[in-house]
Amino acid sequence: MATTEQKDFIVAIELGSSKVTGIAGQKKPDGSISVLAMAQEDAASFIRKGVVYNIDKTAQSLTNIVKRLEAQLKTRVTQVFVGVGGQSIRSVRNTIVRDLPEENTKVTQQMVAELMDANRSLDYPDQKILDVAELEYKVDTQFQMDPVGIRATRLEGNFLNILQRKSFFQNLNRCFESADINVADMYLAPLALADAVLTEAERRSGCALVDIGADTTTVSVFWKNVLRHLVVIPLGSGNVTKDIASLQMEESEAEKMKLKYASAYTDNGEIDPTLKYSIDPDRQVESRKFIEIVEGRMEEIIENVRYQIPDEYYGKLLGGIILTGGGANMKNIEKAFSNSTRIEKVRIAKFVTASINSSNEQIKARNGMYNTVLGLLIKGDMNCAGNAIDPNGNLFGDEGKPQPTGIDRKPRQPHETDKGVILTEQEEQRAREEAQRKKEEEDRIRQEEEERKAEEERRRKKENSWWNRAKRGLKKFGTDIVSEE
Repeated sequence: MATTEQKDFIVAIELGSSKVTGIAGQKKPDGSISVLAMAQEDAASFIRKGVVYNIDKTAQSLTNIVKRLEAQLKTRVTQVFVGVGGQSIRSVRNTIVRDLPEENTKVTQQMVAELMDANRSLDYPDQKILDVAELEYKVDTQFQMDPVGIRATRLEGNFLNILQRKSFFQNLNRCFESADINVADMYLAPLALADAVLTEAERRSGCALVDIGADTTTVSVFWKNVLRHLVVIPLGSGNVTKDIASLQMEESEAEKMKLKYASAYTDNGEIDPTLKYSIDPDRQVESRKFIEIVEGRMEEIIENVRYQIPDEYYGKLLGGIILTGGGANMKNIEKAFSNSTRIEKVRIAKFVTASINSSNEQIKARNGMYNTVLGLLIKGDMNCAGNAIDPNGNLFGDEGKPQPTGIDRKPRQPHETDKGVILTEQEEQRAREEAQRKKEEEDRIRQEEEERKAEEERRRKKENSWWNRAKRGLKKFGTDIVSEE
């Protein structure tokens, strides 16, 4: 029986502040990724600032995304990787201290693990710990990144806990359950983005990654290869559009004007007081007024970014500021950030550092709008492909095709084998059929064994994934509440 070759690909879904994007890609042996399919839907009616507020509409959008991907791939999608971000994400520092049992006790890996466990067991009201960054350890009076093997009397662990509202996580879980979509794992979108666009030197020497989306701006501060601060500001490039719309126009017109005329910084000497921008054939707006509206909102966003960079790291950001996201495409945005923050080194990350091959024009535009979903695709590590979809309804490859009979079959002559035995046409046919049956049986057994091993590996990864650990934690949380009642 001939079978259709099964594809191997990874599927990632990003629930952004303005749109839901799904992407499928295949990882190559050389480390590059080929984008096979992409689909997206506007999320304004069910997601606000990256937070789900309408479960039914979100579930329907997710279903649509997966169906459109399957139609392009001609293959079923069995599971997806998901990125979590939005305004419900924030980071909080925490310190755990342990006095060691004896003077000059050597710090062990178990002691360090116990500090981490104690930190993870903290209960934040209405908040859930999504991830933890180990900042540094203090061994007596000295700070160390790796304290194992050092003798001390006191051990202190400093951690950055990344939190999310439990209600948001529950809503997200319900969305995927309602859409009947399996989640292979869930990643923090800002960290996936950082892995995809930052260089090793930037993370090590210190940098601030600023992702300017439509409704939110995410600030991630790194130093010595460790995340030091993460915050989501409820302002984005969409606020600029709304401000322009205050000039009595539709938001769609305002968006076009923003893309055509907006500049994050304009020198006073370059402003022409007589110049006017056309809103439509019958209306115009003074360029100075337009510039003031755009710059006013951008200054607010940049000042909020500046305020969110902790003072202890502000002077250490030798890697500078890295801008990304759709909002980073605004003209002169590097100049605006440099002037307001006094940080001269500003770079725009228009694309991920990995090698991506795609025929999709949106991906090929390399404008930073799809860096996060590409980062999620890069992090995915499990096959998401199921059975092939045959548009003709033939699920068995060539088996359903009519075989040649009678006059369609060419006459066959007796064939002399290696053993010198002459076989008739019928005997030769039976021998071939028997050999084919044996081969198919061996292939079937081998395939079933490979599928069994692959399924065990998928089940093990899913059980240990952050997503399922979190779900188990929520179930326990709900059981505890019932018990207390």
